[in-house]
Amino acid sequence: MGFRVKICGITQPEQGAAIVRLGASALGFICVAKTPRYVSPEQIRAVVDYLSHAQERGLPPELWVDRVGVFVDASVREIERVATIAHLNSVQLHGAESLEFCEQLRATLPTIEIIKALRIRTPEALSQAHLYQNRVDTLLLDAYHPNLLGGTGATLDWSALAKFRPECPWLLAGGLTPENVLEAIHLACPHGVDLSSGVENAPGDKNLERVAQLFAQLQKIM
Repeated sequence: MGFRVKICGITQPEQGAAIVRLGASALGFICVAKTPRYVSPEQIRAVVDYLSHAQERGLPPELWVDRVGVFVDASVREIERVATIAHLNSVQLHGAESLEFCEQLRATLPTIEIIKALRIRTPEALSQAHLYQNRVDTLLLDAYHPNLLGGTGATLDWSALAKFRPECPWLLAGGLTPENVLEAIHLACPHGVDLSSGVENAPGDKNLERVAQLFAQLQKIM
């Protein structure tokens, strides 16, 4: 697997397709009701179907693009329901999901990638990441915010992650932009990055010029 670039908070089929065309390897969909980037399972499926139908317009097959549903403390049954309707192939757990929950989800959805997101408040919080590294496929480190769970624009201390080497791949999130992404990658050495607010006009409305700037920067290292 190469360097992954996930653009999260997709709400519009046309923007999702354009972002894939620009080079994204994963699209993230917020499955948390009453949040500014929430999309229903049916809306996610509309994006996925649009990608499928756009193949003849030069897009790669949609199966080459990971479709990641982002959940916060949802039940296994609810995640399974949404994943089935939306045709997700990856699930991101962004709440306080336990190790046991991850195992239950794995047993229920054995073919779907499980990403465990951790909001890092202190360097000591990284120890929690090592607990999950053998229970999930991928880790994601995000910046801590007392009231918001993601898309905050807050950044991590990238230099503090220089020695973070879990046994599974990990993605860096939190305040990444086209302007700072190369510095973040250089200092933290993740296996991929996850951007949301750094390439938006407003929550859920992506700025395609900003996305293009992002991939222009990433071309320098990919």
